[in-house]
Amino acid sequence: MPATMGSVGDKIAAPKTPPRMTIRLFNTLSNTVEALEPIDGETLRIYVCGPTVYDYGHIGNFRTFLQLDILRRFLKQEGRKLLQVMNITDVDDKIIRNAAAAHLTIEKYTEKYERAFFQDLDALGCERPEIIARATENIEQMVDLIERLAAKDLAYQAPDGSWYFRIAGFPEYGKLSKKDFSTISDGARVDLDEYDKDSARDFALWKAAKPGEKHWDTRLGSGRPGWHIECSAMALRYLGESFDLHAGGEDLMFPHHENEIAQSESATGKTLAYHWMHVRFLLVDGRKMSKSEGNFFTLRDLLLKGYKASAIRFLLLSVPYRTPLNFTTDGLTESASAVERVRTFYQRIRSGGWPAGQNVELEALAAKAQQQFREALADDLNTSEARAAIFDLVRAGNVAADAGKLYSGNVASILEALRRFDEVFAILEDRDAEIARGALKWAQEEGRGGEAAPELVAAYSLSDQQIDALLAEREQARRARNFARSDSIRKELAARGIVIEDSKDGARWKRK
Repeated sequence: MPATMGSVGDKIAAPKTPPRMTIRLFNTLSNTVEALEPIDGETLRIYVCGPTVYDYGHIGNFRTFLQLDILRRFLKQEGRKLLQVMNITDVDDKIIRNAAAAHLTIEKYTEKYERAFFQDLDALGCERPEIIARATENIEQMVDLIERLAAKDLAYQAPDGSWYFRIAGFPEYGKLSKKDFSTISDGARVDLDEYDKDSARDFALWKAAKPGEKHWDTRLGSGRPGWHIECSAMALRYLGESFDLHAGGEDLMFPHHENEIAQSESATGKTLAYHWMHVRFLLVDGRKMSKSEGNFFTLRDLLLKGYKASAIRFLLLSVPYRTPLNFTTDGLTESASAVERVRTFYQRIRSGGWPAGQNVELEALAAKAQQQFREALADDLNTSEARAAIFDLVRAGNVAADAGKLYSGNVASILEALRRFDEVFAILEDRDAEIARGALKWAQEEGRGGEAAPELVAAYSLSDQQIDALLAEREQARRARNFARSDSIRKELAARGIVIEDSKDGARWKRK
């Protein structure tokens, strides 16, 4: 059978949880690192800007969601109660345009990409938030919010029937992005859901219906919501008028998050979110990712090239969220090796047969690794230092084992350190083969089978059962001293990317 491992959390009993740490995060709003504590003293309420489901998610998107997964997992590990909301933008300019081009309703069009997004999240080991909020299921809340703004003369209707937010009526506009909007031009409007100019213009809250476009008949007239009002309405509905943390990629800081603050705080008179977290951009080979540069990758692109989901997860978490990440194929290869190193060490420690006794120095190193791991994550989510703490333990443990100085009395503390590491980084369970098979199946169904790397196709051209049968035949050949046949089976499997590992307990195999 293939060398796989179950969830470390399922196999190691958790001891008493140590005293809770306070996590400190950089707050974009205040420009300082601050303690992240729940307003109500009990539950951290978090809003995360989710995907616009108009296409498959790219690795830049998933860097943000993975960093937030680390935050979520660590907060839970530290005993925090969470209420996390993530929105799904299932109506906007791009969706309407793409659905029309595909001759599909927006519901049919977005269903495919929303399903793909959650499949990709699962492949990368991301936990689901408590609440998934879809824009199209919250239209009434958006209408109510726009009416509240209109009652304060902060929303007005344009001649075409669309409604806009009056930026000049919110003097604090720009406080998140730190842009100077002292020369705001009252009445200059922008109709696009997304825009990247620094000039502040009144933005659309509600867009009047256009011929053939998906629309809702409401008290505001026939139309559909603008992008920014969607998040404000859903955050207010599910988290209240003020909540603890609002998070997303740095590309959302302006105009999206700035506009959320303006319309929400204008309506309620209260602070929308006390803490704002923004994940930095991802570069690919030192350049901004773009299709024109030929360095634009979805998760599925990388899986079809033969890269493992665990390696992608670990690489995207290799540097802290406020540091730009340069994503390279060399980095992916190194990340795959790092994952394998931790998995192999975990298997080695669990294999048993360690002599009685205890290495006091190694015991201290295990305790130190746990403490440094927690301190690193509590210090503005420093994933790099957290990883380093565990790799120091892996290195020391392997050295001690090689020297015959790892004892049965050290096993529990080392496994506990690995358990806590895996509760957050989630790489010990080997699901890579299952995910790769899923990617190949998807590619065939989509008519994209030709994009799969030949090595990947070869590695999965044999089922697990067929590989097991070949290994059994190889073992029989070795016992019969038919080494020519034994070697030919090894070479045949190696050509298909199957690595055989012989041990005293018999042969094991794994796909590269």
